[in-house]
This record gives sequence, structure tokens and C-alpha cells, in this order.
Amino acid sequence: QVQLVESGGGSVQTGGSLRVSCAASGDTKCISDMGWFRQAPGKERELVALIEEGGSTNYADSVKGRFTISRDNPKNTLYLQMNSLKPEDTAVYSCNARHRIDYFRGCYGKAYWGNGTLVTVSS
Repeated sequence: QVQLVESGGGSVQTGGSLRVSCAASGDTKCISDMGWFRQAPGKERELVALIEEGGSTNYADSVKGRFTISRDNPKNTLYLQMNSLKPEDTAVYSCNARHRIDYFRGCYGKAYWGNGTLVTVSS
């Protein structure tokens, strides 16, 4: 099992910046890909950014050039630096971590979610 706890959300004005963090604990040795998702009121959850175990990153078109995902593996922590924030970025941001499949090491490909942290961008 993996526990994910997000922090760093809050309120900011348009054009401002925030950094959200996600601390992982528990069976972290199996974690491969990690990502940030967000869900705005009345909308479906969407992928914001993904970082693979080797460090490769991918971003939703809506945040490219403004958001940066990173991870500190020794600290088991995932980050999302958000710059030039817009009102449409307002959402609950949730962390996701996926176990790799490696049966000999007890890793079975399960995905885990945090509870999320609210980011509000006012105009």
C-alpha cells in the first residue's frame, strides 16, 4: 500500500504562482510513474502532468509552458510548480502513483490516489 498526501494548495490571483507537493509513504519501492490530475467543479478529472520513473515528462496542452512536474525520489515527493495561473486552473489537484509490475519484488501494478488539494485562481 502507498499513502499519498498533497499539500500546498491555496488561493492566488491570475498570473500568480503556486507549488503543490505530494508526499508518498508506505510501499514506495514499487512506485514507477507519478502524475498530477485535477478536477474542476462540474467537470471530469483530467491529467495535468505525468513524470515517468526515469524522469521523462508529459503535460496537458492547457498547461504546457506554465507548469513543471518534478520528483525527488529519495524524499518520495512529487511536485507541481504552477506559474502564470489562470482562473480556469481552479480545481482540486490530486496526486497519482503507480506501482510497476515486478512480481519477483512484490510489485503488482496497482495505482494509488491522494485526497487532493484545492487550488483557486481569482481574476
